[in-house]
Amino acid sequence: MSAKTLMRGTHVLGEAAIRSGCRAYFGYPITPQNELPEYMSSAFAKMPDAVFVQAESELASINMVIGASCTGARVMTSSSSPGVSLKQEGISYLAAMELPAVIVNMMRGGPGLGNIAPAQSDYFQATRGGGHGDYRVIVLAPAYGQEIADMTRQAFDLADKYRTPVMILGDGMMGQMMEPVIFPDPVDVNALPAKDWALTGAKDRPSRIIRSLWLDPPKEEELNWRLVRKYEVITEDITDQEIYLCDDAEIVIVAYGTAARIAKGAVHRVRSQGVKAGLYRPKTLWPFPSHELAAMSKDLHHILVFEMSAGQMVEDVRLSVEGRCPVSFYGRPGGVVSTPEEIAGVLNSLGANVVKKSA
Repeated sequence: MSAKTLMRGTHVLGEAAIRSGCRAYFGYPITPQNELPEYMSSAFAKMPDAVFVQAESELASINMVIGASCTGARVMTSSSSPGVSLKQEGISYLAAMELPAVIVNMMRGGPGLGNIAPAQSDYFQATRGGGHGDYRVIVLAPAYGQEIADMTRQAFDLADKYRTPVMILGDGMMGQMMEPVIFPDPVDVNALPAKDWALTGAKDRPSRIIRSLWLDPPKEEELNWRLVRKYEVITEDITDQEIYLCDDAEIVIVAYGTAARIAKGAVHRVRSQGVKAGLYRPKTLWPFPSHELAAMSKDLHHILVFEMSAGQMVEDVRLSVEGRCPVSFYGRPGGVVSTPEEIAGVLNSLGANVVKKSA
């Protein structure tokens, strides 16, 4: 392990990707993630086995990702909200061809071009696949600089293990924030598990074919059911969450990423005022950690979902809770960032209602 290093989130992600064996990056500039490709281009210039291309568009870059992944390389692309929208067709192709890749989305305010302020309004896009067809991508949601480093390594490992795209979902604030991190030791690229499906030239072996076009409907159905079975395995294997001060909690706030950091500050404030509040933070957004939240909900008076959006993850929370306790929502869309004091006010109001009902 290296010593602690003070770095901004986008640079942390870039360094962690390189240490995870990423040797191919293709992207196109968009704020607020431009420091990531800048970091990759500078680092890759010193690495003879690495390839960096600033493509002519988001569409071109995601198709370059497909090509590099076909060869077995650990490959990454990054963008922000509207740029990720343009990549969705290619991400659907990656899923259909069962190709591993890491896609980074540092979210900004939307819809449309919106603004460059931090937001969380891409949750539906990320967790529902985002493009056409029956597919999902694994979605990891770091909240701290150290988690960016750790989850980047995890993203590449999961992508290879399950042969699927993995998305790291951050936001503009997370990407710009400076925090100390400890990076894991670099992997030996040559020691990574062999990929017996990769297209490496068929001089001494039978030909391999990677495709997403199946004109025979039964063959397409067979692919779709195989993907479904894989997603079921992923759902059983990798769900993760942080449960904070929930042992005696009567009210739990559910939030992820930057919103969870704000929510944690709010929990501390209301705890000092006598409200028994806790935080439930999903670290995997897909698959969503439903079982743990469902088990907890039966003992709660209320769940508050806080998002930097008009309300998207709240649907997964309600599906998980299945009516075991009331679920309400509070959010600020379009890049407006709430304060811990603001969220504490909402929790205090809910706490007063809990006391009133108990009396």
